[in-house]
Amino acid sequence: MAINRRYFLQASCAASSILGCPLASSLSQAASRSPWVTKHGTIKIGLLWSLTGHLSVIEKPSRDVGLFWVDEVNKNGGIAGFKIEPVVIDAKSDMKTYRQGIHDLMLKETVLATFGGYTSASRRAVMPLVTLNNGLFYYPTCYEGRECWQHIICTGPIANQHSYDLIPYMVNNFGPRAYFIGSNYVWPRESNRNAKQWLENVDGELVGESYMPLGLGDFDPIFKNVKKLQPDWIFSTVVGDSDLLLRKNYIKAGFSPEKLPTASLTTSEMEVKLMGAEYGEGHILSAPYFQSLENKTNHRFVSEFLNSQYGKSGVTHFNMEETYLTFLYFKKAIERVVKEEGESAISPMKLRQYSAGLELTDHESPEGTVRIHTQNFNSWLTPKIGRFDANGQVDLLFKQNQLIPPNPYVLYPQRGECVANGLHLPNGKLIKAAS
Repeated sequence: MAINRRYFLQASCAASSILGCPLASSLSQAASRSPWVTKHGTIKIGLLWSLTGHLSVIEKPSRDVGLFWVDEVNKNGGIAGFKIEPVVIDAKSDMKTYRQGIHDLMLKETVLATFGGYTSASRRAVMPLVTLNNGLFYYPTCYEGRECWQHIICTGPIANQHSYDLIPYMVNNFGPRAYFIGSNYVWPRESNRNAKQWLENVDGELVGESYMPLGLGDFDPIFKNVKKLQPDWIFSTVVGDSDLLLRKNYIKAGFSPEKLPTASLTTSEMEVKLMGAEYGEGHILSAPYFQSLENKTNHRFVSEFLNSQYGKSGVTHFNMEETYLTFLYFKKAIERVVKEEGESAISPMKLRQYSAGLELTDHESPEGTVRIHTQNFNSWLTPKIGRFDANGQVDLLFKQNQLIPPNPYVLYPQRGECVANGLHLPNGKLIKAAS
């Protein structure tokens, strides 16, 4: 549509050059360009991940996926005739830098949308500013739910698509006694609150619970307590560099997956590659995506990414794939806006509006069919559970037989219902940006 109109203007201008092209002038005024399209005819997007610091181990590869996608989409003509211009900011594993980054991306760079974040702390750092400035933020990883924001699209699993299946699986296969270890911030604590409920539902027992500050890793006191309490398995919500230290301390303490397996929502192929396959072998991961998934779309994604200039990670993992999905949704949303309302309608909130119900098929999504919920803008996903093998890859052990809808308030039905315009309370009131 964009290319046809530009061609028409050029042709009209050539035909009426003696008159100074008044037709082109009037048409240009009538079809005003969106403020989110640059004077060069590009659309800017923000890539806001940590390239340095303790979170870079897991966030930097998502930036790489973003640049990979930008190259691919631009080689194929862009989106609706517009090339994509990425603006990369290093969040430096620091929440103040995240806030400054999102401010600069929206107000100085005029990006149409920003993609980024890994911890819930980073998401909560940027979302008030995104909301204040009517921006759009794509958050591509698992989180705890219990939120209803109107300026965000989430492609990772929440509790009812994640630990809901994992906790009963661990009880049924390894025993009822669990010890929870997490990083000390909102996502692990809230995730563990959900996991406690699932554990209680299957008559399991929580024998201990410990937290470690982000970026730190002296797990010796925790593992001394684990030895004393003798759980059947460990549920880990430790992230970033701390996760690497947890695994190394686990081996140092003399534990093995044969006697004390760990179950995680976040220890992926990336962490295992960095540590060495021996640190992952035998341990359990719950995620919608594993690099080892056997389907043509995943094989193509893995091959094309790892063979590109951006594939230095050497592996793919759930956070990278969920990042890839955000860009596929973004492209579809722009195309939908242009088709329905024209180029001048392109804006962050129009993208969110037209993202409701978007679906990625088996031929598009490496993890299989997914879709965006029409009301809460989280994702319908198929939960999976796997075990790491001797090569650092994941053998599939369990897969749900259908897409599971996201329920961000699964533990809090009394709070109300998250719909497109906010959290609807039982008393009829509406709360915007509920958290």
